[in-house]
Amino acid sequence: MKKARPCNSADSDSVGAAARVFPSKLFVETTTRCNLNCFMCVKQNRGSDVSEGDLSPELFERLESALPHLEALILNGIGEPLLNLHLESFIRRAKKLMPLTGWIGFQSNGVLMTHLRAVSLVDAGLDKVCISVDAIAPEQFRKLREGGEVDAVDRALSALKDARTLCNRPDVKIGIEFVAMKSNIRELPATLEWAAGRGASFAIVTHVLPYDEIHAHEAVFCNITDQALALYNTWRRKAISAGIDVQRYAEVRWKYARTAGEQAIVDMVEGMKAAAEEQGIMLDIKKLLQLEHQRLDEINDIFAAAEEVAVRTGLELRLPSLALKEQRKCSFVEEGSAFVSWNGDISPCYFLWHRFECFASGWNQLVKPKVFGNLSRSDMVHIWNSPEFTSFRTDVLAYDYPSCAGCGLAPCDYVQTDDFQQDCHIRNVPCGSCLWCTGVFQCLR
Repeated sequence: MKKARPCNSADSDSVGAAARVFPSKLFVETTTRCNLNCFMCVKQNRGSDVSEGDLSPELFERLESALPHLEALILNGIGEPLLNLHLESFIRRAKKLMPLTGWIGFQSNGVLMTHLRAVSLVDAGLDKVCISVDAIAPEQFRKLREGGEVDAVDRALSALKDARTLCNRPDVKIGIEFVAMKSNIRELPATLEWAAGRGASFAIVTHVLPYDEIHAHEAVFCNITDQALALYNTWRRKAISAGIDVQRYAEVRWKYARTAGEQAIVDMVEGMKAAAEEQGIMLDIKKLLQLEHQRLDEINDIFAAAEEVAVRTGLELRLPSLALKEQRKCSFVEEGSAFVSWNGDISPCYFLWHRFECFASGWNQLVKPKVFGNLSRSDMVHIWNSPEFTSFRTDVLAYDYPSCAGCGLAPCDYVQTDDFQQDCHIRNVPCGSCLWCTGVFQCLR
C-alpha cells in the first residue's frame, strides 16, 4: 500500500545551513586508489564507474575560498587517503585558513599508518581520524578486508596514540568504524572493547550496503520503516493473543470460500492496513510477513551489549537504525555539505557522489552521480551558490519525494529508468531510493 504525501519538513536551523553562501562541511576525495580489496566497497561492484586518480594541489586550491567558513573538512572518499602524498600539505593549508573551531579528519584502513606518518599528520593539524575495523579475529578480518591484517590496525592505533603525545595534541580524536553485516555482527561488542583498550574514544557503526544480490544476505538492517514495523508488531501481538496466524495471509487472501479462521486472518490484516492508512504509514505487507523476528531480536540484543561496552569504557558510540526511519533526515544537505571528487566534480552527498549499482532494497538499482560543476572551471563557492545547486538543496529539504524502500510497488518505472527525470510525486530530486537519510548508513561527518 502506498500513500503519496510529504514526509517531514526541515527545521529552520537545517534550512539555514543549506542556504548559507558558504558550505559548512566539505567531503574531499583525496584519491580513488586503495591498497585493499574489500567486498563491501563500491569499487568492487560491477556497476561502478570509478576512474583511479589523486586530488591535485591545484584543485585543492580551488577550495580555499570556502575554507575560512568551514565547520569540518573530511578528507576521504572511495580510496585510501594515506595514498595521496599531498595529504599533509592539504591539512596544513586548510588548518591555516579554517576557523579555530573547525576540524579536519578522515577515515582510513590504517595499513599505511606508520609512527612516522602519524606524527606527520598530527603535526600538520589533523584533528580526527577513524580507522576501519570490522573484526578482531585475524581470519575474519582477512576475509572482510582482503589484503589487510588486524595487527596493522593495532599498530595504527598505537602510532596515533604516540603521535598525539609526541606532538602535544591530546585533543586529537582517534576512533573506529565498524561495518555491521551478518558475517561479523556478533563480534561488535568485543571489537568495541578491543578498540577502547587501544585508545579509541569514538566508534561509528554502519550497516553494509549490498552492491549485488550475491551479498544481499549480509545486510542485517530491516528493510521496512520503523513506523511500519511498530504498527505491524502491535497488530501481530493482537493476532497472537486472538490465536490468529497472520503469516498465512498470502495463502488465504485470494480464496473465494474461506473458513471462519481464514476470514479472521484477512480481517486482521485489513484492519492493520486501515490503521496504516489513517496514520499515513506505508506498508509492504509481503515484506512484513517475511520478517525474521528472531534475527531482529538478536541484533537488538547485540546493539544493547555494544551500548553497555560504550558506557563502561567511555566510548562515544553512534549506532545505526535497525529499521528505516519513516521521518527522513538528509544530514548531508541539512548540515550544508558538499562532496568533492578527486577530479574536481562537486556533488551533494554520498548517495549521488559516484556511479554504482546496489541491491539495498531487494532489487537492483543503478545510481548515477549528480554533479553541479567542476573545480577546474570554477571555485567551490561559485559552484555552491549556483542556481542549480541552491535549488537542489531547497528541493531536498522539502522532503516531498517518495520513500521507495517502504513502497510495495517499487521498483517502478520511475526509479528503474536509465536517465532519471521525475519520481511518482512528479519531483526531479533523485532521492526517493536513498537509504542514507533513513539512518541505516553512517560515516565520519
